[in-house]
Amino acid sequence: MAVAADHEPPLRIAVSGAGASDDPGLANAMAIAERLGAALAQGGAVVVTGGLGGVMTAAARGARAAGGLTIGILPGARAAGANPWITIPIVTDLGHARNAILVHTAEALVAVGGSYGTLSEIALALKIGVPVAGLGSWEMARPGHEAPPMHTFVEPDAAAAWALAAARARRRS
Repeated sequence: MAVAADHEPPLRIAVSGAGASDDPGLANAMAIAERLGAALAQGGAVVVTGGLGGVMTAAARGARAAGGLTIGILPGARAAGANPWITIPIVTDLGHARNAILVHTAEALVAVGGSYGTLSEIALALKIGVPVAGLGSWEMARPGHEAPPMHTFVEPDAAAAWALAAARARRRS
């Protein structure tokens, strides 16, 4: 199947967040992530996650329900480890080091809640210039330093609109 030379590939927006069921805010984060995934897919983006449970499952489920494509950057050695809403599993067998692949794949990242894995993805994204937004996630501050450019949202639709615009702007630059 030939692809036209002027074809613009879809934006790739990462959704990061807790996968463990022991996170006390996980149920709320999952509801937010599902709405976020749907809004991103409706905006034409591919939703990229770590491919496992919790927020990753919810974002992928929302995206697929909205007719979108999902990619899971898996930490393990088997595609079967992906949640059932992942369209394309990327098997890395890299453990937590797969976070670097997820962030480098993304044109923008939205963190929903999350623990230290999410924090590592936020930090790397900020380090390499990937635009970052948070929904009930980490707040970045260090005394004597300028606050990093992380945008905070309350509503998933607003975060999705911002992420789509930020990814488009990054692609143009």
